Amino acid sequence: MQSLWMLLACAMFAAMGAFVKVAAGLGATLPEIVLSRGIPSVLLLYVWARSTRRTIRPSSWRLHVWRNCSGIASMWLGFFALSHLSLPTAISLNYTAPLFIAGWMLFFGGAQRDPARVLAVLAGFLGVLGVLRPSIQHDEWLAALMGLGAGGLAAIAMMQIRQLGRIGEPEWRTVLLFSLGVCLSGLAGISLQGWRASDPLALLALAGLGLAGLVGQLAMTRAFGLGSTLLTAALQYMTIIFAALIGVLFWGDRPAPLAWAGMALIIGSGLLSVWRTYTEARALRGSGDTARPADTGIPTKEVNPS
Repeated sequence: MQSLWMLLACAMFAAMGAFVKVAAGLGATLPEIVLSRGIPSVLLLYVWARSTRRTIRPSSWRLHVWRNCSGIASMWLGFFALSHLSLPTAISLNYTAPLFIAGWMLFFGGAQRDPARVLAVLAGFLGVLGVLRPSIQHDEWLAALMGLGAGGLAAIAMMQIRQLGRIGEPEWRTVLLFSLGVCLSGLAGISLQGWRASDPLALLALAGLGLAGLVGQLAMTRAFGLGSTLLTAALQYMTIIFAALIGVLFWGDRPAPLAWAGMALIIGSGLLSVWRTYTEARALRGSGDTARPADTGIPTKEVNPS
């Protein structure tokens, strides 16, 4: 039952996306949105680490640098897409990371090429087309490409998290250093553009997205830490469903039937990819391989780097 914490995480991540749209609509800039996402995690984790006398120095700066570069770039692109596209469309594109991972394993994975991954890649590609074709206007293609790029970069970030898990890096330190990088990138953008969010509602939206992201991160960490990895990884796709419901309720977004079918294909291809990777990891462990859980390729504790 601990995996059901993932449902709370999904609701919070969908709400975070909604706050991003509201804040952007009220005049908040992208650097302000990014900074607001990172601050709560930095404060909470830093205070906790200091109070429990844990060291913040990482085991490998190189892996953290690569993880942060891909993850932070993914966040910027994903938030740009959220600011310019309908909520369910942007969230769906952001959640294509497992599709990119499946594609990588399909073309470069050697023995990992199998019919299940071929089906996952084809279904995911058709799902992306289904989401884009009826939902994207002629002036929204840049934002759509940004959202798809966010999914691709998130896949790279997940692979780096995998490497960090292999060397024994604790998840809290990975999240802390990533959130610190997020804040620094936001501050760099604000130093160039200045702080522009002055509307009280915009400031409330910025606070809301930071808190929603933090609660989502904590709930997701609990789900992956105490629940079934496979079930928790599968439940993460409820974020797309929650985002669609929020879009209908607050923005009147009613995706076309083809777009709904595309979302279903993206979810299905992601679930298939997660299941196939999980079963392969179990088979390796059963044969005596000592792979750590992080070697499964299923994102643990940092699903959706945004």
